[in-house]
Amino acid sequence: MAILAAWRAARVTPLGELHTPPRMTAALLRLAVQVVLVASLWHGLYTRTGTTAGLSRDQAVTYAVLAVLASRLRALDQYAGRDTVIQHMHFGTIVYWYLRPLSPQRYYALRALGEQLYGLAWAVAGYAVCLWTAVVTPPGSAAVAGVFALSLLLGQWILYYVMLAIDQLCFFTLRNSAAMLILVFAQNLLSGVYAPLWFFPDWFVTLSAFLPFQATLSVPLSLYVGRIPLSDAGPALLVQAVWVAVLALFTRLVWRLAARRVISQGG
Repeated sequence: MAILAAWRAARVTPLGELHTPPRMTAALLRLAVQVVLVASLWHGLYTRTGTTAGLSRDQAVTYAVLAVLASRLRALDQYAGRDTVIQHMHFGTIVYWYLRPLSPQRYYALRALGEQLYGLAWAVAGYAVCLWTAVVTPPGSAAVAGVFALSLLLGQWILYYVMLAIDQLCFFTLRNSAAMLILVFAQNLLSGVYAPLWFFPDWFVTLSAFLPFQATLSVPLSLYVGRIPLSDAGPALLVQAVWVAVLALFTRLVWRLAARRVISQGG
């Protein structure tokens, strides 16, 4: 029964996508257009230069395209299924999370796992196509590929906790749509989704080093393209592991505090 309940929770959001073919088609077109535009942009930026900020054209294009593909890991539309925390708080249905056999923490984690596995399928398929068409370059060695995979796993783990903390903010504010948008923008900016962090000023890079955002994406992709050499992978992975532990403890504490504030609003 526990396995069946976990399976049902994990497939909540992916089923919404799979049962709506137009949304899948739109997601495919959007992803293809993003990859083409990003690759074209970085090819254009390197037209008259061989190396910029310590990166060659192939490295920069690979980083940018992989960042687009990685964004598919958590790109499912939860709003369509009305299963976001902010929606549940608005309509007062968050109370049902505390009445189910599954605890809110476990339900949230299982749902996120299902979303990321579904997104991973998209990302892997896109990566295979980009690799076949030479849009991105392969990793430098099997060791680099292995370290990148481990770093990406840790990065997605950190991202899960970051997004969880953003959702948990809903328990403590009544109107938090603007705050949610700001935090999501900060996550994308400081993690290197919009552009590699080494193109930003030194003070910006230094500031981001004290936050968990760059450990979600910038570190794994930097390992893949060789910006972080294999010899320096150990400290980078250690920092990611520390962030996982710190955020796990923090969000666990916030779950306990949030349970004391559950009330029915709206609806």
